[in-house]
Amino acid sequence: MLKRTFDLLLAAAGLLISSPLWLVIAIAIKLQDGGPVLFAQPRVGRNGVTFPALKFRSMIPGAELLPPRQAEEDDPRVTAVGRLLRRTAMDELPQLYNILRGDMSFVGPRPLLAGEIELRGSGESVPLSNVPGYQLRHSVRPGLTGLSQVYAPRDAARSRKFRLDALYVRNATLCLDLFLIAASFWITARGRWEVRTRKI
Repeated sequence: MLKRTFDLLLAAAGLLISSPLWLVIAIAIKLQDGGPVLFAQPRVGRNGVTFPALKFRSMIPGAELLPPRQAEEDDPRVTAVGRLLRRTAMDELPQLYNILRGDMSFVGPRPLLAGEIELRGSGESVPLSNVPGYQLRHSVRPGLTGLSQVYAPRDAARSRKFRLDALYVRNATLCLDLFLIAASFWITARGRWEVRTRKI
């Protein structure tokens, strides 16, 4: 209950404070290619229930028609505006609404695309549902940030990220949440979310 109350208060404050940015971002996306500003993706949430996660569109129109997979370095699907949004995590501002709805929390495992795959170095495609730790991470609400988002490089194997998710699920406290939120603000301020080395 304390975590949910904290999420509601912080999400409401975040929406209010960030509202001027929404207009600026919307104009930039429209000027980029004229496509839609917002993009809803089916993400897997608590207890495996899918929900529409809102984001500012950072990829070319129609990118969702391709097989779902994590964006790679210099991914041709990402627009110029999208690269800036991703470096600062501003593309995820609309997920504050998802937090208000109860789909997400501020801190938790990253919400995954339904049917997402992992492309391994050998070229093998592996469904994320086959990676150990996949089910445990869905015992809590997914989050905007978390241990794996802060401490695992973007190109780290999902098995490593899922181990960090499991560590969070088993040891979550409000103090840990506050630390991870503060660390995330620091990463955003430096525009280093897309860097593929340790982020802080």
